Amino acid sequence: MEYAKLGRSNMSVSKICLGTMHFGTRTPEDESYRIMDKAMEMGINFFDTANVYGRDVSTGRTEEIIGNWFQQGNGRRDRTVLATKVYGNMMPSPPPNEEGGLSAYKVRKHAADSLKRLQTDHIDLYQVHHIDSRISLEEFWSTFDRLINKGDVLYMGTSNFSGWGLAKYQMYAWQHGMMGFVSEQCQYNLLSRFPELEVFPAARDFGIGIIPYMPLAGGLLTGKQSADAGTRTKQVENEYNLDLTSNQQFKDFSALCREIGETEHVVATAWVLANPAVTSAIVGPRTVQHLDGLDRAAALKLDPEQIMRLNKIFNINSGRQLKSDAEAPAAFAW
Repeated sequence: MEYAKLGRSNMSVSKICLGTMHFGTRTPEDESYRIMDKAMEMGINFFDTANVYGRDVSTGRTEEIIGNWFQQGNGRRDRTVLATKVYGNMMPSPPPNEEGGLSAYKVRKHAADSLKRLQTDHIDLYQVHHIDSRISLEEFWSTFDRLINKGDVLYMGTSNFSGWGLAKYQMYAWQHGMMGFVSEQCQYNLLSRFPELEVFPAARDFGIGIIPYMPLAGGLLTGKQSADAGTRTKQVENEYNLDLTSNQQFKDFSALCREIGETEHVVATAWVLANPAVTSAIVGPRTVQHLDGLDRAAALKLDPEQIMRLNKIFNINSGRQLKSDAEAPAAFAW
């Protein structure tokens, strides 16, 4: 496994980040433990979760499973760079001060609750799950700065931000003597390249490392010839308005992967990691077997001609469409 510093921080993270969204819902707790054990054996030290994950069963369930896994000992917590998120509702009918978004009251409470579920004394990377246009810069940064000064949080990151959002918040932090954000988590893959237009340039300029989610486009870039109804792959296939059986892009992609001598999911992940703005790619396995090949993806160095051919097959305008009547980042975020 290869490692890199996350943005302007001095924190080393694996080039593959373990996404845990399925833990407690599509993946039972015992299988979740096996996935985390195997990931650690592979050298994956970067785990990503969110306080709302597991909501199909019980909101916060995924964090609880990770916390239970930490309690098995053998240095699990100390060997893990732990990232979680805050923004969403944690109950069906939340009181006014806990509705979706951010406030000093809500962030303080939700951070404390995450620490309890995760059974740890700190969060390595605390991420804002979405941008909140209602909160002032003063309230935002004073709230999160208190968590950092207290030691509950080490670094701050974002998710689903726009380029202008990164610039606005980062400049305020720097002007007030704070480190600001070290990471941005956005949807990025061969079929969803819109972040290249504004998010990546802003992130590079402000020392923010990109940690893309869905590098395999929800399973579309794994070489599957069809998707079962009701699966996440089928859901994403419908959103991208694609047909796996007839789309020439996928046929050309598979042919190029055969030339390279690797499977589709390895090449697709390696392409994501080849972008200089990207620090680590988040993969969300449902089974231990889904981890196979990810170490090769981290090590595979595509040459310039291969990258050029992949870019041509998946032209930036040929994949997922921008949502109408929506500004960035809502126009291209999940």
